[in-house]
Amino acid sequence: MFANQYYTLVASLREYTLDADTKGFDAREIIDGILEGVEARDGRLVRLLYGYYDCANLAALRGGRQTFNSLGNLSREELEAELKSPRQLPEALARVVRAYGDPEGEDAETVDTAQRFEKELFGAYYALCEASRSRFLRAWSVFDRTLRNVTAAVAARAAGRAVEESVVGEGDIVEQLQRSSAADFGLRGELPYIDAVIAAMNDEANLVEKERKLDLIRWSEAAELATFDYFDIDAILSYLVRVNIVARWTRLDAARGREMFDRLMSELDGRELIENKQ
Repeated sequence: MFANQYYTLVASLREYTLDADTKGFDAREIIDGILEGVEARDGRLVRLLYGYYDCANLAALRGGRQTFNSLGNLSREELEAELKSPRQLPEALARVVRAYGDPEGEDAETVDTAQRFEKELFGAYYALCEASRSRFLRAWSVFDRTLRNVTAAVAARAAGRAVEESVVGEGDIVEQLQRSSAADFGLRGELPYIDAVIAAMNDEANLVEKERKLDLIRWSEAAELATFDYFDIDAILSYLVRVNIVARWTRLDAARGREMFDRLMSELDGRELIENKQ
């Protein structure tokens, strides 16, 4: 099946500007505009991408924390209701919520409730993404989970905690993170960014700078994964990943948020996209 091509929508994305007076731009408005401009089946992929924030918000609510990211699909009130009786979450996520709500129930037979809630919830989320029909979303979810696992493993090792308590999911890399005593976990040959991640985690005392270095790795990967996508949903998903990074930095550091936004706009020049396609 041929992918939908969103020539007009992608061309319009470059028209957004970062308003210095409000110290940011409206990421939610960008997301909603894209959802209005894509076909329903592609809209489901966009919502799946933002399911990550629903998971983070659910974990915060269940843990009694006040933090809430407005980029998620569901409001705080909706997620509070989901924790009691999930009706809007994807079934794989709803199953985890039900299992922890009733550890003796049927759903708990397929969910390891002995693990932390966040670990099982994010594990289910990444599995959903890895089964997606979107090539970008499949590749991005593997990368994002791996990057977060590496940073969690480095932090756990530094704090003297068991790595297996911090990583999410399964697979060869997860096993390597859990059992290797090497400085690079024996992953230098498999993960080209492993040295940069470890250096950012171990050598950078400035927490803001550390996060910036990690987000630059994410930015680069998101762009690279969509190198040959120009006007399809994978190009839009790649754009949205970078929008999410910009949104984060407009909250953390307005100047760096503007810098990243300018970089995003220059990478999404419509004329360059058309020239590359020819």
